[in-house]
Amino acid sequence: MAAFVGASSAIQTSAKTMAQVSSLSTSTFVARKSTVARKASNAASASDKITMLQIGTTLEDWLYNNKIEHKLGKTTRAIFTACKEIAYKIRTASCDKMACFNDFGDEQLAIDLLADKALFDNLTASGVVATASSEEVPVEKPITPGGAYSVAFDPLDGSSIIDTNFSVGTIFGVWPGSKLTGVTGRQIVCAGLAVYGPRTTVTLAIEGVDHAYEFLLIDDFSGRHGSWVLTKCFSGVSEGKLFAPGNLRAVNDNKGYAALVQFYKDNKYQLRYTGGMVPDVNQILVKGKGVFCNPESPTAKAKLRVLYEVAPIGYVMEKAGAKSSDGKQSVLDIPINSTEVRSQVCVGSKLEVERFEKMVGVEMYSPAY
Repeated sequence: MAAFVGASSAIQTSAKTMAQVSSLSTSTFVARKSTVARKASNAASASDKITMLQIGTTLEDWLYNNKIEHKLGKTTRAIFTACKEIAYKIRTASCDKMACFNDFGDEQLAIDLLADKALFDNLTASGVVATASSEEVPVEKPITPGGAYSVAFDPLDGSSIIDTNFSVGTIFGVWPGSKLTGVTGRQIVCAGLAVYGPRTTVTLAIEGVDHAYEFLLIDDFSGRHGSWVLTKCFSGVSEGKLFAPGNLRAVNDNKGYAALVQFYKDNKYQLRYTGGMVPDVNQILVKGKGVFCNPESPTAKAKLRVLYEVAPIGYVMEKAGAKSSDGKQSVLDIPINSTEVRSQVCVGSKLEVERFEKMVGVEMYSPAY
């Protein structure tokens, strides 16, 4: 009997030891795998592990968990609601060679005007937005007296390519107070870009929360249909051979830009360019590498407005660990003295933006401020 008990004890001890070894081996494997992943991408950081626990969190819960100021949260939710409406209107639009339209009562309205209306309606309904301004009609429009925030937006970036069924988007920036001029991007408290493609997503950056975050619109007729849920955290943009060159006509009389494009070609960079700023910038976040640039020249002037496009995207990219520049400085430092201020721009990984500053710079750039 004693022998049996001893044997039984030995078996239990052996099993316990094997379990410890197995556990140790598994832990070692996981640790080694984690180490390799961290080396493979700058995005694999401690913040990503924390974020993984939040994947699937609704927008409302995410704002609450991050203690976002109440009125800023209402502003943000109003914008997301508008983006949901815009996504539906785009999916149900009919297009010809000139424009896309959507039935609205007894009349058809251009889809970009419907997007514009959706944003104004939802910002007004929030009751906390003092002023709003759209690139469609670039003036500051008072909405709510005593409102806490002001919002500038490009309701449908890429509207010229929507008829081809390419991805398009919405860009927005939120400033405190009631003014959208006499400011810079440094005062932005929230910004984002919505992508209307095979999926509808909004990448959001907000004051008080590190990094930028992607939210997905659930569109599967499940119990969460219509909800925005967290899917990604963007915390770094690495070096990589991917480029999206805007305003290519400028190579004809901007020698620096011509040399930069030739550099990309000679060094076998991947060309990924759709003609829409939102999808072309969004791919840099998703891929975690690359550069988007849109310089000017004497005959191909900068078209991108700082208030509606350049500053909000610069804010998102810098919060996501990327770099931005107008050829000399961060785009967040460009004075926005009027709604018409335009700028050349480059966003992406640190070394690629520095290459833009060195090769293109501001020699052919005539800032409108």
